[in-house]
Amino acid sequence: MAITIIIPDDIEQALKIPASEQEWEIDKELALSLYERGALSLGKARQLARISKWQFQKELQKKKIFRHYTKKELQEDVLYGRSE
Repeated sequence: MAITIIIPDDIEQALKIPASEQEWEIDKELALSLYERGALSLGKARQLARISKWQFQKELQKKKIFRHYTKKELQEDVLYGRSE
């Protein structure tokens, strides 16, 4: 299932975003908002935003959105850090 968001023409025209970037910017903002609310995981939000994990984390920093960090993720990071 895909969800379609309909944006009225007058609002689309009022966007101060180049037309070529509007869809991506809206997807990115939606992804950040849903991640902040806990509605999407980091991986799924990143996928919706169509950017890398590192780029998504930079966007979180820009918006001052705290990363949801689980105990499992911490354990994975510790194991990864020890393997280097």
